Order: sequence, then structure tokens, then C-alpha cells
Amino acid sequence: MRRGKMLAWLAGMLCLTAPLLAAGFQAGVARINITPPLPYWLSGYASRTNPATQVRHELFAKALALADDQGHKAVIITADIIGFSRELSDSIAGRITKQHGLERSQVLFNFSHTHYGPVVGSNLSVMYTFSDAEQEHVARYTAKLADDIVALAGAALADLAPAQLACGHGTAGFAMNRREKFTAGFKLGENPAGDMDHDVPVLRVTAPDGKLRAVLFAYACHGTTLSGKFNEVDGDFGGWAQRALEQAHPGATALYMILCGGDQNPKPRGEYEHVGQHGKELAAAVERVLAGQLKPVHAPLRTAHTIAQLDFAPHTRAQFEQEAAGLPKPDKFKQRRAQKMLAAYDTGAPARPMPFQAQAIRFGDDLTLLAMSGEVVVGYALRTKREFPRENLVVAGYCNDVSSYIPTLRILREGGYEPDTSMIYYGHPGLFSEDIEEQVCAALHRVLQAAGAKK
Repeated sequence: MRRGKMLAWLAGMLCLTAPLLAAGFQAGVARINITPPLPYWLSGYASRTNPATQVRHELFAKALALADDQGHKAVIITADIIGFSRELSDSIAGRITKQHGLERSQVLFNFSHTHYGPVVGSNLSVMYTFSDAEQEHVARYTAKLADDIVALAGAALADLAPAQLACGHGTAGFAMNRREKFTAGFKLGENPAGDMDHDVPVLRVTAPDGKLRAVLFAYACHGTTLSGKFNEVDGDFGGWAQRALEQAHPGATALYMILCGGDQNPKPRGEYEHVGQHGKELAAAVERVLAGQLKPVHAPLRTAHTIAQLDFAPHTRAQFEQEAAGLPKPDKFKQRRAQKMLAAYDTGAPARPMPFQAQAIRFGDDLTLLAMSGEVVVGYALRTKREFPRENLVVAGYCNDVSSYIPTLRILREGGYEPDTSMIYYGHPGLFSEDIEEQVCAALHRVLQAAGAKK
């Protein structure tokens, strides 16, 4: 009798817990090799004078598709490239959403921003003057890359299977604030007293039997361990860490995301051995998290997406006419930028406000991924974490499109490469207006609140 009651109790408990066990996630993963056909121009350094002719390590795009028991989905796509232009990002996202019945908020791109990856489309086009044959080579690669990314998303969605998610945080210390103050202003250097964020967030994806299927990890640091003199295809420390984790966990897919690393450089840098040094440190940080006590991540999955319009400071046709003429002194990059600006003036549409994308993917009350377009400086991550202390936030830049740096107001006023000089290479008229930080933060608040985040 006692045994019968026990069996009945166990049966009842199983009935009660079965819905809870089923009410979780499905996950799917996919990858594709996106190494460009050589010879091919690499992006990220204006000092390069020749296309790359060697591959140090192959490049990949990877996708993690997620779905909760209510049918809400998200696809996170990472790629070992400098970034997409907004036009290319919109086109690829549109194809994915149309083919798979998704909303724009459910598709997220993040680019590792390795400076040893291929030129893609029109991104940073002011850096280059290609021959017709070289331009056609870039166009063919970009078209194939777009097709491959669309197919990649579909492959990850087709791979959906029951999964368990858990998250944790580690640390890595090789990122250094690079905005060094000199007598004449701020230059690229080292600023150990500047803002930094050494967090290494980790999302673990396992099958019901506990086997590791995927690990998504992130860090706030530029992919610039080497200088422009290094002209070989390589994924920098992010690629190194992905390879190390996949070798340590056969059958698992490792996906790397860059966070708000716009004003962060690796230290030390300059030699290829430093790539391995930083990649090893980052992979070790992830392994420590995987070996520890991770926090289970629950449904539901909620997503949100918005676009803000960032204004530029006032400018005139006359200033670009001077630049185009090489005044006050010749500068080929300023002259190329000036030609682009004058063409815009000729059409009666001089330098419209720049669209800025903000996106949130929230996993129950356990984890929120906040994504921003552009080369976002670390100050935005620090501010948003202060403003949403109840959220387990992962704040990423370099998402969806990489069309400019996104400086804080303080950095905008200080000047230097990120808020000023870089705008030449991105083909923008100059500085943003001084309302940039409040415009950006208002967009972040909108998507976080739409996704259910709590202050």
C-alpha cells in the first residue's frame, strides 16, 4: 500500500513537471566559410597599398537560431568581417525575414570587426580607389556573401531542436582604452585610466543530454592586434578563441561577438604572437565560465528593434569645395570624402541624418542582449548598465550595420579619431551634433522597455 501511494505520488509529480520541462527552448546552429578568394583587398587600415595574397586563418559566419515554446524566434548571426553598410544589412535582413516569416527585431547581425578581413560592399569606401576589375571582384564577393548569410540563417532555423540555455560572466584583461591625451588633444594610444569593460558574457547552449551544442561569448575590444602592415586574412583574437573552444569541445559551435569596443584596443599588440596570447586568454575566460555554476535561462523570448536619426553638426558646401581642392593641404581621403559630399549637395540632399539601429533580445528575466549599430564606445555600455541595474545586460556594438563610430558627448567634445577623423573614412560630413548621446540612449531605453526590461 505504501509503495502504491509512492508510485502514485511520483506519477502525479511527473504530470505536473512535464509542462515545465517542455516549456523551454529550441536551438539550431550553422556555419559557413566566408574566406575571400585571393588576391583580395582587406578592410580596416587606410595605409594598405596592395590586396592580400595569403590566408593565415580562414574566416567564418555562424548562426544561432532560438525559439521558445510559444513560437517566438531569434536568429543571431556572427561574422569575421569588418561590418556591413546599412544598405547591405537592410537587404540581407529583409530577405531573411521574408523567407522565414520573421520580424526585423528577430534577426541580429554582429561583426567581429577584424581588421584582417575582406572589404565588403561600400563599407569604408573612402579608403580605397579600386580599378574596375577590383570593384567587380568586391561586388561578386559581396553578392555571394549576402546569399550565404541568407542560406546560413535558414540552415540554423532548420536545425532547431530541444535545448537548454544558461549564462554566466567571466573576465579578460587585455582590452585597453586607446584615447590617450596629448598636448594637442586626443590621439590613438594607451589610457589605463580611461573607461574599460572587461566582462566576458557567455551563453551556453546544450542538448537535453547535456552535450554542448553552442557557446556564444563576447568581449569589448577592437580587432586590431596587428597593424596595417599585416596583410593576410585572419580573424584576430576572436577567431583564435573560437578555434580553441571548438577544438576543446568537438561538435560544438563557438560564436564570438564584439561588444562596445569602439575606443578599446588590445594590449600588447604589434606581433602575431599577441593574437594567440589574447585569443588564449579570452578562450580561457570562457572555459572558466563553462566549468562553473551558470544561471539557467528561461523563456519567453522577446525582441524589439528601433531606428533613431542622428544629426550631423552644421556644414556647408564651401568647406567641401575647399577640401576637394586640397586646401589647406592636399589629403586624398578628405578629397574623396569631399567629392561624395558635393555630389550629395548637387542632388539637393546634403548629408541626411544617419540612421542608428537599436535592438533587444530578452530571455525571460534572466538575460538581455542589447545591440547597437556602429562602432560604439564603451561608455554606452557602462551607462546603460547603470541605468538598468536589475537587468543581466550584454551590451554590444557592431551590430546590424557599421556605418560610423558612435561617440558619447564627452568624447565628441574631446575630439580625436573616433568622433572626428574616422568620419572621413566613413564618408560622413564631420562631427555628429551634440544631442547624439541622448538620442542614442533614448533609443536604447525604447527597445529595452519594449522587450520588458526592468530598471
